[in-house]
Amino acid sequence: MKNWGQRFYQKIQKHLTLLKAIFILSVLVFVILEVGRIFRDLNGQQIRQSLTTQSPLTLIAMLILGFIAVLPMLNYDFVISELLPEDYSFWYQVKSGWIVNSFTNIAGFGGFLGASLRANFYGKKATQKEILMAISKIALFLLAGLSIWCLISFILIFGFGIGRVYATYWLWLVGGALYFPILLMSTRLKNASFFSDLSIQRVLRLTLGSFFEWGFAGSFFLIIGWFLEVPINFLQVLPLFMIANIIGVISMVPGGLGTFDLFMIFGLSAIGVGNATAVVWLSFYRIFYYIVPFLVGVGLFTHDAGSRLNQYLQGLPRQMLQKMAHRFIVFFLYFSGIILLVVATVPNFAVTNSVIGRLYPYTFFFLDRVTNIIVAFVMLGLARGVANRVKKVYWPLMVLLTIAIINTLWRDFSIKLAVFLMIVLVASVLLKHELYRERLEFSWSDRLVDGSLFAGAFILYALVGITNSPHLHRRKPIPTALLFPSERIWLLGFIGMLVAAITLFLVFRYLSRGGRSTLATPYDEARIQAVIEQFGGNEVSHLAYLQDKAVYFYQEEGTDQVFLLYRKKADRLIIMGEPIGNPDKILLAIEQLMREADLIDCHLAFYEISAELTMQLHEIGFDFIKFGEEGYVRLADFTLTGKKRRAERALMNKFEREGYQFKVLEPPFDTDLLAELKVVSDDWLDGRAEKGFSLGFFDADYLQKAPIAVVYDTDGQIVAFANEMPTGTQSITSIDLMRHRKSAPSGIMDEIFINLFQEKQAAGYEYFNLGMAPLANVGTSEFSFIEERLAHLIYEYGYHFYGFQGLRTYKQKYTTKWLPKYIAYQKRSSLIFTMLQILLVVNQKVTEQPHQHGVVGHLIRSVQIGNLSDTEK
Repeated sequence: MKNWGQRFYQKIQKHLTLLKAIFILSVLVFVILEVGRIFRDLNGQQIRQSLTTQSPLTLIAMLILGFIAVLPMLNYDFVISELLPEDYSFWYQVKSGWIVNSFTNIAGFGGFLGASLRANFYGKKATQKEILMAISKIALFLLAGLSIWCLISFILIFGFGIGRVYATYWLWLVGGALYFPILLMSTRLKNASFFSDLSIQRVLRLTLGSFFEWGFAGSFFLIIGWFLEVPINFLQVLPLFMIANIIGVISMVPGGLGTFDLFMIFGLSAIGVGNATAVVWLSFYRIFYYIVPFLVGVGLFTHDAGSRLNQYLQGLPRQMLQKMAHRFIVFFLYFSGIILLVVATVPNFAVTNSVIGRLYPYTFFFLDRVTNIIVAFVMLGLARGVANRVKKVYWPLMVLLTIAIINTLWRDFSIKLAVFLMIVLVASVLLKHELYRERLEFSWSDRLVDGSLFAGAFILYALVGITNSPHLHRRKPIPTALLFPSERIWLLGFIGMLVAAITLFLVFRYLSRGGRSTLATPYDEARIQAVIEQFGGNEVSHLAYLQDKAVYFYQEEGTDQVFLLYRKKADRLIIMGEPIGNPDKILLAIEQLMREADLIDCHLAFYEISAELTMQLHEIGFDFIKFGEEGYVRLADFTLTGKKRRAERALMNKFEREGYQFKVLEPPFDTDLLAELKVVSDDWLDGRAEKGFSLGFFDADYLQKAPIAVVYDTDGQIVAFANEMPTGTQSITSIDLMRHRKSAPSGIMDEIFINLFQEKQAAGYEYFNLGMAPLANVGTSEFSFIEERLAHLIYEYGYHFYGFQGLRTYKQKYTTKWLPKYIAYQKRSSLIFTMLQILLVVNQKVTEQPHQHGVVGHLIRSVQIGNLSDTEK
């Protein structure tokens, strides 16, 4: 038998974690069932009527005093923690004690539930025997205080004549009063080893704790009667309260529910308190002493059990709950805001529409139409902040929800609505850790959605006002759905609309301010040059010297490793080309920029990047689309000999015969040369505005950074030029600006290209980059993505705006290989908006653009295929 007992004990120890999980789950199930039972037993109409008769201050006082009345019970848990080997923090004892006592108050099960819960909370390091012993000692003192109060009640009745009407119940009082002396003698027996660790001090603490527990409960009951202004001597009720509790304890019914209440109603009627008043009195006592503390205990227990489960599953449950709460609150705020606007704008339609009639009870109720409109706009503004996870929205949201919930329940209390709004409040609390962004940044989709809501509300309200205007001559009656109470009410509502719009503007302004205004660092040429010299550049690194793009540096240990060039458009950081710097740190730099951009509600989009980087970005959450191809000339294979280059040889011979000279000029350049180049550039522009971002523009400081290839005519005048675009390596080179006079002969740019090919070939360069052919070979397959198929249609039929096909054809005669280039954008971003934003940034006029953040130019100029220009590159 002993061996069997040991094996059983070992099995329990082996599966202790599982058993604890089952216990916690069973308690949660019990809690759900018990909460349901409580709400079923409550008479909502009666409670609502009772609540409305009390002032807000009275209800708040009852709420606070109800919590205070529960506090003495925590003494049991303070003593238990002293009897066990582990040290528990003060707040852990408070939390555990509140859960245990609020649960046992409402559903004690003869002390079994309290013992089980205490074993769960305090049994981490203690043995089962130690836990059982400690809980048993505490359990014996739970009724010690009631026993003393029975003695006091007996004295009040038979010594002072207070509550003599209850003298016939003397046996209950005597029986109760005998409990404490018997218990006290038992603890002092010499052979009672069970009580050996209960010193006089601990016995006194437990006795006083129990005494105050029952005394606070009785006092709270009497105070409620005083608030209700019941015309009796309240001291007479004290003996009745203690007798009713003795009967409730003996009945073993959880919380004495039923037996306590019936006896109290019967006893109160004996001193002239009507049954209706007694029921209200007991209802308040049950709500504020049992139910509200129990609901707090449910919340604490759920949080504790959830924390354990969350820790076991490595934080996944918490994350899921937070995301669910986030989506729920966003939906609820938009839903409530829209419903409130509909009810305020077209009240007759809202009243007659069955769908809105069913949904409206699950939102908020306010005093009048103007308040509804203002609150609706504020809700929609806060909804945008929550949807975009802005942390500054949390406290305004909590204040608004708290006021709205109190106001709604005050005006139209119902159990279902109370439960629903409590879920809203709990979801809002869970939401806090989902809100992490420093400020709100409006995306185009945000503006489209919110703008449609606000514009729609104004238009609808104006339409209703016009339709109901008595000054208009009508042949047809006003549609029933658009009927409005009066012109005066409509005008007040319109003023409310204007006030709401101003309030909404202030909400958006509040949410949009704070945090970092930009992630860029001030332009520092030395830092840019140092990164390029140490790690090499790429096809876009030279564009950094234009200063028309923001520069973001990634550092490690105070040393610059990588920098990226970007321009901001709405919530999008459009990055030009690939990051420049240490190739081993590029992904780290991108991920850091993503995190920092996310904090200010911005997202990244990469323009013209390689297939290799595109695939790396895809692994960290980017989608992509092919944008075109970039042409490269393999310089080792370039030659003017053979039939294939007959036309180019003839062109070069022609320029030589006509006295044109090609030269590469090295910086620094004097002002006269720059002035002459400016004349050529202006002649080529012919009044058109310069553009930047993906290509260069005429800027004296920028041109000083690299050699310039020029062609002189027979008079020694410069007729064409192109500035070189170093990549920081000896393997690839390119050019940027390609400008010529309008009077220059056809093919003048070929003169520059061919001479540069030969010169760079001699200098040992491997490739010459001819630049992009946008949309080339994009969406040519029937199996391509629909976005790429649409891009192909632009390629085929967009020659009126841009010479896509002619550009590729021109470059094809020199190109040895084509490399695909892509646009990559973060998932869940709109491709259409991303493409439009890139299009606007790329075609932005330099003259309209202040440094880094300017107004977008929308012009897309057409080009002459025979004369290669900056835009074509």
